[in-house]
Amino acid sequence: MNNGPELKKPEADVRRQIIDAGGYLAYRGLTVAGAGNISVRVSAERVLITPAGKRKGNLTADELIAVDLLGRRLDPAVGRPSSELGMHLCVYDQRADISACVHAHPPYAVACSVAGISLAAPVLPEIVAAVGEIATAEYATPSTPEVAASISPLLSQGDAIILKNHGVLTIGPDLESALNKMEMVEHLAQVVFLASQIGRVDHLTAAQVEKMRRIADHGDNSLNSKAKNRPPGGRRNK
Repeated sequence: MNNGPELKKPEADVRRQIIDAGGYLAYRGLTVAGAGNISVRVSAERVLITPAGKRKGNLTADELIAVDLLGRRLDPAVGRPSSELGMHLCVYDQRADISACVHAHPPYAVACSVAGISLAAPVLPEIVAAVGEIATAEYATPSTPEVAASISPLLSQGDAIILKNHGVLTIGPDLESALNKMEMVEHLAQVVFLASQIGRVDHLTAAQVEKMRRIADHGDNSLNSKAKNRPPGGRRNK
């Protein structure tokens, strides 16, 4: 197993961040009902993950479940870990640079998947810089080992994967990064949809893509920066 980046935040802060992220997914309509899941690798042998079947906008910090990198529970929290735990553990096993995963069901991105529209082609420069190639995994039955198997060969290509006829997985060195990428994938899907209604979807040239990647590699861009305009806590008003 890969140890992953060292997180410097206390676990209590990470738990609060997961709760806020779940609230923000619900606020933005990126997931509904009990769908979706979030995890953070807080240490070499400890992962926090959202429980199965719970609405992401109504979670509390004590409902999050700690497991090791083999999926064994490490605390007495009530409830079961997300049924997609295997997908999260697959990411942590293969990507030493990753400490957070967000799985949601953003409607435009899922609609593109259902319609057979790929989001892999380079369209927006900020997606090229911050996310990389957006691959689409073969359809896999949710909540089964098929999901982890479907994403495994794609994890080296970029930090976002479309789960065909299902949802989206985004990953990052921290939760803010993974959450930003989820928003960016949905934004791209909306742009592609609107452009296809108006006329055609123009792609960036290979030279334009390479130039953007060089800028990103040298850290000379604000595209990977933290979002600054979210509502406080990212949660709905009660």
